[in-house]
Order: sequence, then structure tokens, then C-alpha cells
Amino acid sequence: MRRYFFLLLSLLIPIITLGQIATEVPAPPYIKTVQFSAGGQRLAQLPIIQLGTGLEISFDDIIGDEADYFYKITHHNADWTPSDLARSEWMDGMDNVRIIEYENSVAVLQLYTHYRLRIPNRNVRRLKKTGNYLFSVYNEDQELVFSRKFMIYSPALAVGAQVKRARDLSLVDKKQVLRFFIDGGDTPLINPKQTIKTVLLQNNNLQTAITGIKPQYLLGNRLEYRYDEETSFWAGNEFFGFENKDIRAATAMVQRIELKSLYHNYLFTNPWRRDDIYTYNPDINGNFVITTLQGQNPDVEAEYVWIHFSVQSPPLKPGQQMHVYGNFNNYATTPTTRMRWNERSRTFSHAILLKQGFYNYRFMIVEEDGSINQNYQPSGNFWQTENEYQILVYYRRPGGRFDELLGYGTTNSQNITN
Repeated sequence: MRRYFFLLLSLLIPIITLGQIATEVPAPPYIKTVQFSAGGQRLAQLPIIQLGTGLEISFDDIIGDEADYFYKITHHNADWTPSDLARSEWMDGMDNVRIIEYENSVAVLQLYTHYRLRIPNRNVRRLKKTGNYLFSVYNEDQELVFSRKFMIYSPALAVGAQVKRARDLSLVDKKQVLRFFIDGGDTPLINPKQTIKTVLLQNNNLQTAITGIKPQYLLGNRLEYRYDEETSFWAGNEFFGFENKDIRAATAMVQRIELKSLYHNYLFTNPWRRDDIYTYNPDINGNFVITTLQGQNPDVEAEYVWIHFSVQSPPLKPGQQMHVYGNFNNYATTPTTRMRWNERSRTFSHAILLKQGFYNYRFMIVEEDGSINQNYQPSGNFWQTENEYQILVYYRRPGGRFDELLGYGTTNSQNITN
């Protein structure tokens, strides 16, 4: 009965389908803490790994009844349309099999089952091609539960980048501009304005990705991208953060703790920073890390806690909504992240069930049509903000049947220049 209740709740989460373009389906309320690992290290919610590197996907089912889950993997082009390759061309093995590695939680108030899938495994022995992949999880009735994107690249093309301040004086204090180059080296780039596709990311967030940028200059086998407005991102502000690895002790970020049927952590009310001056605050660029002092294995011994968020704010316009925003739910704005207005305290507040650990988050205003106006947000935009940037470079060879991901570069705005 509980599972059907949660399935009904999941129908409230918007799912967007645009023709053949693959989109991520947000996890329903009973699926928590979707994580990726590679080489023994936790990754951001958007894994970008080199060809031949193993990948691990894990998640929790807080119903905790050892349900059967199955997984499928699909291969896609740069624009997330299905590639023309046969499955045997990009996968050595078979998917659509049950996830057999799982553990039940130990000595916690909220029971849950922790699922883990490693690739390669005895069924999927190897993913043979670079490009975009969609990992989808289904229940025993073959109903889609959630999906996540990941990318596999080969470093055939060199990518260099730097972050600049905007040239537009009206935006010079609010935006950061990404300039970069692609060096083909020994790989001849035929008709690059048509065959090269780039995706620019800020903090591994696909929601704000910039695509469709053409090279401005071709210097031999080197492509230069020296745009200003076209490759600019709103700088934002440093993420807020909290840590509750000790479930029984308040920290500098947790104001008080209550124990009901589960633990409740009440965070200090965050300020409306839009009109303040910039203040540096170290963060992990929206990501999260699961950790606990109550056990040796956070995967199954960390507690689930109701985290109570609140932020000072003026009233919003009709139709606007305030949401908690971060990598903990893949930057999705759903009914599970929407905050409620309190006229008396002049704050927005909301509680989210999260696993113990260290979390980064922001507050975002969502317009009535579901869009996010990056220029008007509670934390404001400051050119000094430290952000991580990723550049993905796809190449469609003459006669090729899919977009190869042959270049990957990163840079950071810590070294921003005029």
C-alpha cells in the first residue's frame, strides 16, 4: 500500500518528453540519494568519465522492502536523440536485468534498502563507444522509476579554457564568460562548423547548459571560441551548506535538533543575499557527500533526517514559487522542493528528507511557466563567485553514425580575468 501511495505522489512530478529527445525522469519521493562513483571516488550527479573507466550507481528505497529493480542503458547523440548504432556496437553484453546487489539499513529509524550497480559487471561487460548515455531504472512491472544521464569521453581532442569577466558594462559584475579552444592534434577536423558540437556546463548542471556554439576562428587544426555574450553564465553566489554527520549534535549550520518518529534538523534561516556585498564561502559547487559518525558504513548506517530549510524573502509575484535547489536532487524543481511562504516571519520554509552528510544548496525562484530567471534570485549574481566549468566536445566523423565525445576540459573561475 505504501508503495502505491508513493507511486501516486510521483505522478505529480513533471516529466517532459520532446519527441525522441531523451530527458531525465526525476526520482519519486521513495527513491533517495542517487549517487555515482568512478575509480573509488564519488562524482557529481552528472558523471563524465573516460572510456574504459568503471562506473558505480547507487540509490536508496526508503520503503525498505527489498523491491526488485531492473536497469536499462541507452546510447545517444550530442543532442540526446538516439544514436543509429545497434546495441551490440556500443555495449558488450546485455542490460534489462535485475539489480542484484543490495543491502538493508542497519540500526536506523528510517528503514531503507541500498541498491548498487557496478559497470562493468557479468551482464554489461563493457561500454565500447564514447558519447551520451541514459541510465534508467524500472520496477518489476517494467514501469520507469527514474533515469540519469552520464557521458563517456576519449581525450582525442585537447580542450583549454579560461574564465573572463563580461564586456557588457551592465553585466560585468554579474556574469562570467567562458572562452576556450579545441586542438585536434593528429585528429583531422573535417568541416568543424558542422561536425563539431560543444556543450558548456557550470557546476555540472545540465539545466543551464549552453549549446550550439560555432567556432569563431580556425587556425590550422585549432578552433578558437572567443565569444562574450554567447558563452556567458550568470555567476550566481556561493552555495549555502550544512553538515549533520553527528545526528545528535547541532553544528554551526544546524540550529536545533528534535527527535520525533525521525530526527528533525532545523537549519538557521538563510539571508536574502541579493542586495548584500559578495562574501567568499568555500563550497563544493552544489554537490553533496554522505557521511555519518554513528556507523562505519554510511551506505546503510546513515540516518534519514528531515532537514528544515528557511530563507528570508520579500513576497513573490503571483505564480512564482521558491524552491530548494542543488545536486542532491539533480537540480530538479519539483513539488518535493517547493517552499511555503510565512507572512508572519517573512520567510519561505520547507522540510526535505535527506540522508546524513554534507550538502550544498541554494534557493531559486521559479516562474509560473516553470522557467528560472537567473538574473533575479535570492542569492544574487557576483562575478567573484567560484564556479567550476566543463566543456564537452563532440565530433561526427564524415560518414559517421553517431556523435563521438572526443574532448573534455574543465576550468575554474578562481582565476577569472578581465
